[in-house]
Amino acid sequence: MGKQHYSAAANKIIDEIKTFAADMVDIRHDLHAHPELGYQEERTSAVIEKLLKSWGYEVTTGLGKTGVVGQLKVGTGLKRIGLRADFDALPIEEMTNLEYRSKNDGKMHACGHDGHTAMLLTAARYLAQTRNFNGTLNVIFQPAEESLAGAKAMIDDGLFEKYPCDAVFGIHNMPGAPAGFISSRVGSFMPSSDSVKITVIGRGGHGAVPEKTVDPIVAGASIIMALQTVVSRNVPPLETAVVTVGSFHAGHAQNVISDRAEMLLTVRCFSNEVRDLLQNRIETIATSQAESFGARVEIDYKRIYPPLVNHEKETLFATQVAQDFFGAENVDANSARASGSEDFAFMLEECPGCYLTIGNGDSAPLHNAAYDFNDENIPLGAAFWAALTQKYLNA
Repeated sequence: MGKQHYSAAANKIIDEIKTFAADMVDIRHDLHAHPELGYQEERTSAVIEKLLKSWGYEVTTGLGKTGVVGQLKVGTGLKRIGLRADFDALPIEEMTNLEYRSKNDGKMHACGHDGHTAMLLTAARYLAQTRNFNGTLNVIFQPAEESLAGAKAMIDDGLFEKYPCDAVFGIHNMPGAPAGFISSRVGSFMPSSDSVKITVIGRGGHGAVPEKTVDPIVAGASIIMALQTVVSRNVPPLETAVVTVGSFHAGHAQNVISDRAEMLLTVRCFSNEVRDLLQNRIETIATSQAESFGARVEIDYKRIYPPLVNHEKETLFATQVAQDFFGAENVDANSARASGSEDFAFMLEECPGCYLTIGNGDSAPLHNAAYDFNDENIPLGAAFWAALTQKYLNA
């Protein structure tokens, strides 16, 4: 992705950001070196709070325990935009030789949330310096995205009541796509994520007299095989869903039949209708299969993240800004659906908006011990955030 493809407006913003980009890269490296897990991001929150206040933002902390929101009002415009970045790390031991590698054993920014935070901080700094917009800018720094629903925690703490937004936008890096390459799509973009624990309860005994037992392993095996029909025979062929049994445990000895077996599932799909269908079929199959063997089940079905569904107006707007800014050849406005889940979906249930991805270049995959965020994206992503904000609030 070369500079020759950018618009004049893009070059202007990028050049201005580059005058202080090195400082923002240093901040990213500092965050990378001090990763914190979900709801434990006290140091990260303090860094963000201090920077935002130094640039003139009204700052609120403690939303969703460790979340931070900065607000900047310019002019008399009534429109309000929200930009969101996540900042939690993962419980992974970093396996890089970077000078700024993690100093916290067993914790690592292996998903690029340090980079997302740096991009939004850079945009916040630029927009505060230039103030070339008319309205209200809300920069939302969210904790605990990694399976802990930090977005919902912030919403439950009154995020959109305290900081109303007419539209909210989020972005995530994507390894394998060229640095700065923007992708999104109208409608369902990322799947729901549900976690299911099924405990099969039978009657244990000696392995040599199985007729005197109710074998939960056999019942569990039957449940697992029957679950394979949910996607193939219950989900409409034009829909997409995943029902995966990732763990199955029972017993400790070859000649003892355990009295219980336990399986763990991940369940994903792209619509709430299919989500309801999946839960109904999984619970019905598990219960009925167990009963046919004389066993019973206990089911702990946890809905983690809903499907991420982009709103049409806001998505078309964001992708058009990206095309005008970076050039149409550097934007995919009808991207394939992503397979990972994202708790920004909770924000899109409360407020119109759009979630996008930005290419991270030829990096290691996400959630990999060798991953590192591409620093080239800090000025590029920040410039996009700035252009999006200016275009939205000045319209």
